[in-house]
Amino acid sequence: MKQTREDVRNIAIIAHVDHGKTTLVDELLKQSGVFRQGQEVAERVMDSNDIERERGITILSKNTAVTYKGTKINIIDTPGHADFGGEVERVLKMVNGVILVVDAFEGVMPQTKFVLRKALELKLPVIVCVNKIDRPEARPAEVIDEVLELFIDLEASEEQLDCPFVFASAKAGIASLDMDTLGTDMVPLFETILDYIPAPTGDPEAGTQVLISTIDYNEYVGRIGVGKVDNGTIRVNQEVIIVNHHEPDKQRKVKISKLYEFDGLNKVDVTEAGIGSIVAISGITDIHIGDTLCATDAVSPIPFQKISEPTIAMQFVVNDSPLAGQEGKYVTSRHLRDRLFRELNTDVSLRVEETESTDSFKVSGRGELHLSVLIENMRREGYEFAVSKAEVLYHKDENGKLLEPMEIAYVDVPDEFSGTVIEKLSQRKGELQSMGSASGGYTRLIFNIPSRGLIGYRGDFLTDTKGNGILNTVFDCYGPYKGDIQYRKQGSLIAFEAGESITYGLFNAQERGTLFIGPGERVYSGMVVGQSAKPEDIELNVCKKKQLTNTRSSSADEALRLTPPRVLSLEQALDFIETDELLEVTPESLRIRKKILDPTLRKRASFKK
Repeated sequence: MKQTREDVRNIAIIAHVDHGKTTLVDELLKQSGVFRQGQEVAERVMDSNDIERERGITILSKNTAVTYKGTKINIIDTPGHADFGGEVERVLKMVNGVILVVDAFEGVMPQTKFVLRKALELKLPVIVCVNKIDRPEARPAEVIDEVLELFIDLEASEEQLDCPFVFASAKAGIASLDMDTLGTDMVPLFETILDYIPAPTGDPEAGTQVLISTIDYNEYVGRIGVGKVDNGTIRVNQEVIIVNHHEPDKQRKVKISKLYEFDGLNKVDVTEAGIGSIVAISGITDIHIGDTLCATDAVSPIPFQKISEPTIAMQFVVNDSPLAGQEGKYVTSRHLRDRLFRELNTDVSLRVEETESTDSFKVSGRGELHLSVLIENMRREGYEFAVSKAEVLYHKDENGKLLEPMEIAYVDVPDEFSGTVIEKLSQRKGELQSMGSASGGYTRLIFNIPSRGLIGYRGDFLTDTKGNGILNTVFDCYGPYKGDIQYRKQGSLIAFEAGESITYGLFNAQERGTLFIGPGERVYSGMVVGQSAKPEDIELNVCKKKQLTNTRSSSADEALRLTPPRVLSLEQALDFIETDELLEVTPESLRIRKKILDPTLRKRASFKK
């Protein structure tokens, strides 16, 4: 017999990147009394890892819970970036409704459409929260129209179209139901959640059923499965059977050793949990996303959609450069293998495959950002390795024709730069689908473009638009191969001997292009020290000293002026490298190098091509 549990609400907060999801969760936590009076609270308290804080993005979805008027509201903060869309898709299985956050100035953005489509497909009710209402250029009335148009585009039902709008400033901690008046606190939003989001339902008398929607990982207790109790109750020490909708053969008996519920930012030990509760379960070694925990006498898996496949791959290789093993703590292939396979514990959109060589692993993910975050995390943990240029994953259709991943790119640029952007993206096999004017002197361009056409483009895009352009991409489908793309028009400047770079050598080298290093840096033969001004690679000696004679003194060097080097960030370096190059990543340095360091062997290989 199905029953409704009135004292619980389960919601997810979804939005385009940077529209204020995490800040909104902060305020809901503060105003529900989770923090004591005067307690110092970090901004964006849910973004717990360093990279999330530095970049101001959410990478992993997180659970928290607040209590308002005796009702427990479980809140899940989700990522906004398309690369982490796998996180959003499966979290929505745990909730009974969503809050869609939309910026009062930017309005509807590509990722808003992506996350809203997922919610509407699951028939979830939506509360629209128009955030940043106190921005001077806010335009709430137009944004409401944009949101309703999006609902109609996505074929929302009558009930979904009749959704409540709340106008808020998450930063100021205020919300109101009327766009012309600023509220005083978050009460209108809390009340709307209680009134509009349905309470969870289930059969408390039936056998236990819990679908695992996310996996957390902790060094001390190992894997922790997080999911919602759909039917029955789950208790500590209970015996359950693990089954999976997509793997009919999987059936394993396990015992529940630890059970937690969320309260504020903490996990609290509980002995049992009923329908509608979001619980965390530890002590089951190989628990996976999509697994259902069932009572032993009523085994039936809960259906769950497959996670989107990766579209892009890189080789992670043991570092074998002349400077290998001098800066990192973990350098061997065993270290690299263990770390990559450990990442699979928490990241479901990632794939790691062993290759013919024991020193190389093929790592596939949802996009460049997805893989660069993994590289940055490993680098900070003391790993040293090399990575190749990102390549897209191709499929073949039934006639054997090659298919490649296609994306839709939404580009907002100031009007004067639109010509340059159209030209660059057309060279990269992009097809302009539509062009219209956006607010504030901007042009909105929509392209259909192969994923590989976007590899290495972001740096150019920022330069071409003087940092004022916005580029968003969403995976579209696999389409016919579009032909070869030339990524880089300039070659590399390559050092041809090992040593330390010297001002005199660099001064002569800088006439040939843009340097990436300054004086006093260690270099080796085959290392890329700059970008050539010409299409071909140029080898040069940056360790060259000036020959001293009695008429030339060493102090004459002081007159040499070096242009400051262009220091590449991790993303820029990944964008820059060519298919015959590797990026050497250590905790202290990023060095670009040729795959074949020996100049003679390198020439031979290029002739063979």
